Amino acid sequence: MAILRSSVRTTDGDFVANAAAYATLRAQVAAVRHAALAGGGPKPSAAHLARNKLLPRHRINALLDPDTPFLELGQLAGDGLYDGAAPSAGLITGIGIVAGRPCMVMANDATVKGGTYYPLTIKKQVRAQAVARENALPCIYLVDSGGAFLPLQEDIFPDEQHFGRIFRNIAEMSSLGIKQIAAVMGACTAGGAYIPAMCDETVIVQGNGTIYLGGPQLVQAATGEVVDAQTLGGADVHTRLSGVADHYAHDDLHALTLVRDIVARPGPVAMTAPPLAAVPPLHDPAELPGLIPANPKQPIAAREILARLMDGSELQMYRERYGTSLICGTGAIGGYPVGVLINDGVLFSESAQKAANFIELCSQSDIPLLFLHNISGFMVGVSYEHGGIAKDGAKMVNAVSTARVPKFSMVIGGSYGAGAYAMCGRAFGPRLMAMWPNARTSVMGGEQAATVLALVRREQLARAGQDFTPEQMETFKQPIRDHYLASSSALHAASRLWVDAVVDPADTRAWLTLGLALAAASPKEDTRFGVFRM
Repeated sequence: MAILRSSVRTTDGDFVANAAAYATLRAQVAAVRHAALAGGGPKPSAAHLARNKLLPRHRINALLDPDTPFLELGQLAGDGLYDGAAPSAGLITGIGIVAGRPCMVMANDATVKGGTYYPLTIKKQVRAQAVARENALPCIYLVDSGGAFLPLQEDIFPDEQHFGRIFRNIAEMSSLGIKQIAAVMGACTAGGAYIPAMCDETVIVQGNGTIYLGGPQLVQAATGEVVDAQTLGGADVHTRLSGVADHYAHDDLHALTLVRDIVARPGPVAMTAPPLAAVPPLHDPAELPGLIPANPKQPIAAREILARLMDGSELQMYRERYGTSLICGTGAIGGYPVGVLINDGVLFSESAQKAANFIELCSQSDIPLLFLHNISGFMVGVSYEHGGIAKDGAKMVNAVSTARVPKFSMVIGGSYGAGAYAMCGRAFGPRLMAMWPNARTSVMGGEQAATVLALVRREQLARAGQDFTPEQMETFKQPIRDHYLASSSALHAASRLWVDAVVDPADTRAWLTLGLALAAASPKEDTRFGVFRM
């Protein structure tokens, strides 16, 4: 096992300047995170509390075992969308420990538009269910929702990944023996009523919890019958008459106690101790921000990053002298074995072939894979196309696509074009995917996109007999650069749930350790690779 030595001095001018620049990025993320944690703001929160209801994050805190971590997913979803009306997309999702077992918790935030579902709310819940299914995590739904946000119904109701997918996922996970538990702590209206109705067990809170397919107003409009919410679908009705709910709770805390009791029943424990001793890196992970160049055009020193992520700063290199623009090797994080792929330059044919072979070896030995992205893409040019780089890149993409070991992706720099695909981008099934605050992702860099489009425009004008002066070209390119700069950022990606989180470099080891721990106890799958074009 090779020791990754660092030559960096934290007093160097570049290190100090990089760390200072990173502090600005951290502050930007912190501001968005603060808005997400505030939910709908003081006035809706006060109204929520006046109904004798706990705020959604207080519910989660009361549900989880004391002093245990909560791995929140999609916290920054909705930032800059829906006119700022849906912080965190009105839904809190994450993995926490309940009665000694890791569970996926999904809590509607009724301080955000009454907990109604925006398109991104549905996407977030479906994503949380996918993570739960991969890791065989019991699902706990803390329901307090007014149902679909009706003005956007065509983006919520009819399609494959819309509202109905939530119910299908509940049924399928239940059929696999993955517990589905609901606590109805507020409104549960229309199609949303099927969440508690389809769960294995359901708790409902007296006075606040309601379940009905059509609320009092709809009943009156449809039948002329006048009825109040509790008489129509309250806790007494559904635990005594209809049987829609199983457990009657006096208040939120009682409901959460009942949920904990359900989770605590004998069953499989989905947490295992690491097979290796967890050893801290030789070099402090807190130094990572100083290693990220303030100028994104400068390279990130891959080995310096690994020296601060890997247990003992150790990595057993694979083909260290071949395909050197991609570093591959096995080591451990938090005591859990992992195969690492980290970019150290553009992807060439040799590095793509090396990656495909390394993924084969890890799959054969059932070793999870970690992809650390800092990639502009595959090398282009006549000699590389003639040499078959598309074919070699396809080998890597094939291996990434079909490997059935747990995969994790962390964008530490850039992640562009086909390079993002080859490094296990979102479409390729990473169990968890995150970005560092400095990271960016798009089909290509902003300067490259602006230049490509400007050249196309120049050719169009030339065919029409018109000039395209350097000044006109620059004017044409600047808005494109600005657009790519804004839309490729980590915050932009997280707001749209292209990644699960924006993770600070210093917290990366802890974030990955929890993911690897969950994966270690998840059901194993056999890998069957497709045809590799030779």
